[in-house]
Amino acid sequence: MVLLEQVALDISKVRDALNGVANALGLETLKARKLELEAVQNEPEFWGDMQKAQSVNKECKQAENKINRWSRLMDRFEDIEAFIEMYIEEGDESETENIINDIKKLEKDIEALRLETLLKGQYDGNNAILTLHAGAGGTEAQDWASMLYRMYTRYAERTGFSVKILEMIDGDEAGIKTVTFIVSGDNAYGYLKAEKGVHRLVRISPFDSQSRRHTSFSSLEVMPELEDDGVIVINSEDIRIDTYRSGGAGGQHVNTTDSAVRITHLATNIVVQCQNERSQIKNREEAMKMLKSKLVAKQEQDRIDSDNEIKGNLKKIEWGSQIRSYVFCPYTMAKDHRTGCETGNISAVMDGDIGRFIEDYLIKA
Repeated sequence: MVLLEQVALDISKVRDALNGVANALGLETLKARKLELEAVQNEPEFWGDMQKAQSVNKECKQAENKINRWSRLMDRFEDIEAFIEMYIEEGDESETENIINDIKKLEKDIEALRLETLLKGQYDGNNAILTLHAGAGGTEAQDWASMLYRMYTRYAERTGFSVKILEMIDGDEAGIKTVTFIVSGDNAYGYLKAEKGVHRLVRISPFDSQSRRHTSFSSLEVMPELEDDGVIVINSEDIRIDTYRSGGAGGQHVNTTDSAVRITHLATNIVVQCQNERSQIKNREEAMKMLKSKLVAKQEQDRIDSDNEIKGNLKKIEWGSQIRSYVFCPYTMAKDHRTGCETGNISAVMDGDIGRFIEDYLIKA
């Protein structure tokens, strides 16, 4: 039986972990910054510049959320510490198991906040725009793309994120050729940017009458969703806008007007399109957001490529790189080729349990 005296000694490690998170957050600096932002919010002319006001409010809310989360964790720690002291004084060991379970839950939540401190990129706090493309291989690859889409939607459900489809093109017989969707929630881009790249599947094909083993590929593009903060300016002469009739499987998803929008950025040849909304205006707004996000993603990738060339960094996340393999046969395994993280529980992974891969990447990248 574990004695409370030993638990009391071990809990000092939890305090160390909390102090480590406070240092990683820059807690005192964060509190000072929050006070600065609140002073700005109280200025008489604060709402005169709407874009600036929204930016200040967003930063202030994010700072407040981090401070409050750390404070709640510290409150839980102090409560547990007080209970341990009380039960030791009373000589009561009956609550030892419950206290140990409470400590384990607290440690898990501290680790989750610690991982968030690794998200320091300019756009890490933003929503994420994901685009899946089926690779060569027809129905087999298109089915794999649909499996990945389900995996990411289930991951979003597990983490409290929401999902909205911007465009989906169905496969010829099954699955999907491509799908673009927004994952919304705090730090969605910070976590999901680690998933950018090519995903490889090995399995016995359900579409092969001879039950042969097939290898399929799908690529995932991840971009931050951007607010219209003026950082990226796109002039009308920089783009070409085409409208067309929405496609799909039929029924309510097919529009009888040219409401779908395709925008081509002439300088970079980046193309985005949206057909989810029935209104051409709405589709155009969404497509412009996607274009700005792609331009920012390109700038960020160019910067990473430049830094990696200087540093000799071998841990690139780049378009066309194979980042993970999912094996269904002759054994079951999902393995990330960048970090070495792997698991044999492929069913859980395909059901959205990919946090271990994302967390391992954030720690090691």
